[in-house]
Amino acid sequence: MRSGFKFILMTLPLVIAGAGFVAWTISTKPAPAQEGTRERAVSVRVITTRQTTLSPEATGFGLVAPARHFEAIAQVTGTAEYVNPALKQGEILEAGSELVRLSDNDYVLAIAQARANIRAAEAKLAEIAVSEENLKAGLAIEQQALEIREAELARVERLYEAGTASRSALDNARAAWLAQRQKLQSQQNALALLPTQREVQKQQIAVYQASLATAELNLERTRLTLPFAARVSAVSVEVGQLVRSGQSVASLDGVQTAEVEAQISAEDLRRLFQRLSRKEAGEGAGEATAEGEKGAQGAEAAGSGQGGGREGGGLGSLALDPTAFTDRIGAMQIGASVRLRMGEDMLVWPARLDRFSSAIDPRSGTIGVIVQVDNAYGRAEPGTRPPLTRGMFVEVGLQAPPEPGILIPRAALRGSEVMIADADNRLRLVPVTVALEQGDLALITQGLEPGMRLVVSTPVPLIEGLLLAPQVDRALEARLRAAGVGE
Repeated sequence: MRSGFKFILMTLPLVIAGAGFVAWTISTKPAPAQEGTRERAVSVRVITTRQTTLSPEATGFGLVAPARHFEAIAQVTGTAEYVNPALKQGEILEAGSELVRLSDNDYVLAIAQARANIRAAEAKLAEIAVSEENLKAGLAIEQQALEIREAELARVERLYEAGTASRSALDNARAAWLAQRQKLQSQQNALALLPTQREVQKQQIAVYQASLATAELNLERTRLTLPFAARVSAVSVEVGQLVRSGQSVASLDGVQTAEVEAQISAEDLRRLFQRLSRKEAGEGAGEATAEGEKGAQGAEAAGSGQGGGREGGGLGSLALDPTAFTDRIGAMQIGASVRLRMGEDMLVWPARLDRFSSAIDPRSGTIGVIVQVDNAYGRAEPGTRPPLTRGMFVEVGLQAPPEPGILIPRAALRGSEVMIADADNRLRLVPVTVALEQGDLALITQGLEPGMRLVVSTPVPLIEGLLLAPQVDRALEARLRAAGVGE
């Protein structure tokens, strides 16, 4: 009883006072500040879009070879008495340089003999002319003697008829006349043979002159000279060595023009030519529109003459006419370049499309495209740009005229859409029209404008309206600028 009384009088008031104090403290303490949820920005890489152009291209690889090659082959036999000191593998010689000189003694003697034969034949021809004059003079004398013999024969015949001359006198007069007539005939025959003898001598002189020309030509052939500037690739002659006719003494590669036969996919070439044909068709249609007064006739000319219509769709209509094919290819605005990668650097040489190989490779389905590079050695820079020499493995590109648009990385495409960061740094998906996909690049003609911020990395999560923290990718922008030509 006493314990309950104590609890009521002492403990309970203390508990009530403590509870009141706690309640007062809680009621008077300010409420804690409440923090709302914050949106976290996702870091992404972006580039600023810019108007540029990109050339449709078909690429392939091949080996460099000289467009001109000179094989120094001896045309005559002789001992090499001189070899150019610079005729060593790797050396470059100028056009007109003497490579090898053979002994010319035999050919100098042949020239002297041919000239002596010509002089002898000419002397014989002069002798014939003198003989002709002598025979003509002797012929006149013999003719007079024949006339005398004829008069004597006629006188003896009259005397014989008158009975005052004997038969033997008549026979003697006739025999003398016949003998004189025979002498005259001999003179005439000798004179008639002279034109033939003269012609024989003239032909003999022509033979000797041909022998002289041959000997002089052989003398020139003892000197082997270089017709164009070239680099020595092989040498197989030494001073004192006997060189036989037909033997190769050196091989040299021209340095002016290099040639590359690159294997390019037939499908890539077809697409390239189709783009060219469509471009020509569009230009032709524009010209036909400008000439509206010509009506349907102008449209037909634009369709057939400028590559439109059925003929403009490709090269199939020219397949049966190689000349037309070559002319058509030459008329197309096809650019070409040769590229060589050296470490981090890509060296480029401007080239020109020269011709195509004769057949498609059945194993790879590629066509050999032959391009040429002018001044292959003149563009060389020691330590920076090597010359295009035989055996280099290079890349060849054929380019159509450039097309305008916005150049972006191909990886930035999401089907037919791209991601951009708007003015509020929010993710937006924009539908675009892709005009050309080439390698890891894509050319956009609709949907993007210059100055937009294109997202080139994938944000997580990929939700439209996502808050972004854009980081400009300067290296990618520089690569895109190098790939296209800004406008």
